[in-house]
Amino acid sequence: MTPTTASVSTSIPRGCEWLLRSTAVQNVFTPERLTEEHRLIARTTQKFVGDEVLPVLNLLEEQDWNLARLLVQRAGALGLLGADVPEIYGGVGLDKVASLAVSERIARSASFGAAFGVQVNLIAMSLFLFGSEDQKQKYLPRLLKGELIGAYALTETGAGSDALGGRMRAARQTDNGFILNGEKMWITNGGFADLFVVFAKIVDAKADEQFTAFLVERGVGVRSGKEEHKMGLHGSSTTALIFQDVKVPADNVLGQVGKGHKVAFSLLNFARFKLGAMCAGSAQSAIAESAKYAASRQQFGQPIANFGAIKHKIGEMVIRTYVVESLLYRTAGLLDARMAAEPSAPTDGSPTLVALEEYTVEASIAKVAGSETLEFVLDENIQIHGANGFARDYPAERHFRDARVNRIFEGTNEINRLLIPGTLVRRAVNGDLPLAAATKALQDERSSPPPGPPGDEGMLADECRVVDGFKKTALLVLDTVLQTYGSKFAEQQEVLMYVADILIDVFSAESATLRAQAASIAKHPRASLHVDAVRVFVNDVAMRVEASACQALAAMIEGDTLETKLAAVRLLIKVKPINTVAPRRRLAEAAVERGGYPLGWLWAVPSP
Repeated sequence: MTPTTASVSTSIPRGCEWLLRSTAVQNVFTPERLTEEHRLIARTTQKFVGDEVLPVLNLLEEQDWNLARLLVQRAGALGLLGADVPEIYGGVGLDKVASLAVSERIARSASFGAAFGVQVNLIAMSLFLFGSEDQKQKYLPRLLKGELIGAYALTETGAGSDALGGRMRAARQTDNGFILNGEKMWITNGGFADLFVVFAKIVDAKADEQFTAFLVERGVGVRSGKEEHKMGLHGSSTTALIFQDVKVPADNVLGQVGKGHKVAFSLLNFARFKLGAMCAGSAQSAIAESAKYAASRQQFGQPIANFGAIKHKIGEMVIRTYVVESLLYRTAGLLDARMAAEPSAPTDGSPTLVALEEYTVEASIAKVAGSETLEFVLDENIQIHGANGFARDYPAERHFRDARVNRIFEGTNEINRLLIPGTLVRRAVNGDLPLAAATKALQDERSSPPPGPPGDEGMLADECRVVDGFKKTALLVLDTVLQTYGSKFAEQQEVLMYVADILIDVFSAESATLRAQAASIAKHPRASLHVDAVRVFVNDVAMRVEASACQALAAMIEGDTLETKLAAVRLLIKVKPINTVAPRRRLAEAAVERGGYPLGWLWAVPSP
């Protein structure tokens, strides 16, 4: 498929630029703009999971890894494993929007989704982006057919978040090959994978330790440990991997010697983005379960869906899922636009690497927002089911257990929260992001405020002004961080966590607002529900942004300086409370009427 989403704008925003300037509605990709090709691959994925994966989920949870292999092969036969890889290597060469849609639909089975995600997002992509031509030709076609199963061996007992602190060693041999020794932990697909991307430090008397990625086939010296007894994902293989005197030829170095960190971190950016997509898809499925159960469960002579407390829950589940879905598709559109702006040969993965690096912050936001939204939705799903949600007779219990690991996968949410403001500040220091100019403009505005609110009085104009206030609040806090701590800002983790929460809320609120505006302009049949979702979210998130800003400022400064900045925050975030009960009820009633997520695009007719 030729990417059809890239030409959103002739001017492609840099990563994090949304914080510094406004974004035009027409420059944001939204789910309502999906093409029929996108919808076709999504429907294919939906049908595959519904017809072939969910009916055998109990067998997967009994650790039938032969069945798991067969399902991966079936996904390969349908082209689902090759969405991100060009046809020349056996893929189908879709854009990132299509790849996102596939991940959303795969998520209905979290255990199979874990196996699928490693195969697609970590192994196939690492080979496409960093492999030599010989490595690509040798391994990619078989991986994309599901003939080979892959696993990604990065984590070690003493090196979780500190990925570069691993102790696994690769001793260089006289023939320039290597002998690997060490152990990896928590390896998804570890019990039955055939090909491993393994990270180790090269031991060489002539040079310092060099963190390097290797392609290692299962064979002599490679042994899987026992299956881990996990809280959830019982249908996903998770083991240790033990490497004892494993011979690896020089040709199996993945990427460059000493550049293993580039392989690891680039792929984590992609995996974080795709994990956010899986979380959004899982949340939509849970909303369907809640809506159907609430409609059928009778209490006090009527369905519990009629009760306001249940409507509040379902309405809030819909709102938070809508917001995550909005920021995900916005990010996918940015990735596609950036890649399309750098024409290259199909065999060249460098435009993808450039795009993934550019939108590092957005990928981390997708991961954090997606995983925490899903946890909220699944907790409410259990609550709506009552005691039935606590029993294994209903899937709500399994969903809840399966999802908990998402806040740990692909870098913990804490690590990602530190990465979000840290990356933004480093880009500003390096001159890649005009943060100083933006904070200076904010200071000038505060000393000489404009006579009235800016411009457009169109749909959601009030919400746009509030989001603009969120951005200015983030700039005020960031400026205070730099003024207070200078180059040592990274040591202030508590403050950075508050800043990250503000930035996540800014990107989330703006993405949802732009999507709702686009739906209104296009006269989408459910545009009024889009507007309902945004009005409630912006109203509620204003209190959270103000609280985060006030706590961050109070941790850094005191006295009159603090009072002055707190007053500035109150002026920047001026929100007139709205009635949030009515729009939540409308969203909940739409979900119950549909028996599912009411703002979903999958079965809708694409916009012209």
